Amino acid sequence: MARTWAKRVGWGVGGAVLALAAYLAAWPVPIEPMAWSAPAAPGYQGLHAPNQRLARLNIIDLKGEVGPEHVAFGKDGKLYTTVLSGNILRMNADGSGLEVFANTGGRVLGFDFDAAGHLIAADAIKGLLSIAPDGKVTVLADKVGNDPIRYADAVVVAQNGKMYLSDASTRFAPKDWGGTFEASVLDILEQASTGRVIEYDPTTRATRVVARGLSFANGVALSQDEKHLFVNETGKYRVWKIAVDANDLDIGQLNGSTSSQPSPQARVLLDNLPGYPDNLLRGQGGKVWLGFAKPRGAAIDNMSGKPWLRSLTLRLPRALWPIPQPYGHVIAFTDEGKVVADLQDPSGAYPETTAITETADRLYVQSLHAHGLGWLPKPQP
Repeated sequence: MARTWAKRVGWGVGGAVLALAAYLAAWPVPIEPMAWSAPAAPGYQGLHAPNQRLARLNIIDLKGEVGPEHVAFGKDGKLYTTVLSGNILRMNADGSGLEVFANTGGRVLGFDFDAAGHLIAADAIKGLLSIAPDGKVTVLADKVGNDPIRYADAVVVAQNGKMYLSDASTRFAPKDWGGTFEASVLDILEQASTGRVIEYDPTTRATRVVARGLSFANGVALSQDEKHLFVNETGKYRVWKIAVDANDLDIGQLNGSTSSQPSPQARVLLDNLPGYPDNLLRGQGGKVWLGFAKPRGAAIDNMSGKPWLRSLTLRLPRALWPIPQPYGHVIAFTDEGKVVADLQDPSGAYPETTAITETADRLYVQSLHAHGLGWLPKPQP
């Protein structure tokens, strides 16, 4: 009897193991991963040697709102930020007078102001929006031709009024895949490089693709002379400098190397960064601030040439995904690509430090998931 019972248990365990193996090998996943070669991670050394300059932030209470992903001052002198609920919050520089300015019904990840004082928003769900001073929301563009804008995540307005928008992925729209974080994980694991930069001309209401072929296009800023765009390619740890007059330029054809296939219209400005670059925002004194949502992880880099392993990862419970631990990190660089500031908090107490908004006396720290708005007194020369 005992032998029969043991045999049944053995068959049951064996069957379970076979079923699990079959599941891990063949269960459908939404990505079609592409092989690529991740450069050896530079680690935190040299220009990026560990420091505590971003630690012990002051926190502005956002009254229960989460994720001040982008921060900017409006023409009215008020501080604006966008949060997970879809609200756009408005307050005084010290956080007092907090109020809801508008709600888009989506998730604004980046914004700028036009000459008329309208808030121009990159909404990951809705597309490119204009929000009037009275809070009225208007959709400017949600398509390029007949192709939907699926993942708008940053926008900058030029002095001539034209707007430049990063569309992170044409494969994974947050509204279809559980939110912005989930869609970003899918796109970066797949490495199909479908991100792009779009120009919208408010005079003609026309949209066009400036550049495409980016592995999660995420963050956009203008050079001081407004002849070039700086664009984060989050999935490949780098920043591009792209001519604003480029037209449907396929970044993927450059193979990430301006030495092997040089282009007069685009080059890698910052390469092999120590983390996942997120927002870009103009600071003072010619600086551009860049934040890292996460540090790089060896597990993910080691899977770059193993597409099957990335498919297997998505068959695991989310708790087992190789998501790097929090690590606070922002840098500033010049238009020529020289890094001139590096602020870190290795504890990651303030999660996903996605960029800096710089004023004369403060540095406001943006975040995708923080429960308050962090800030530091600006170091004085």
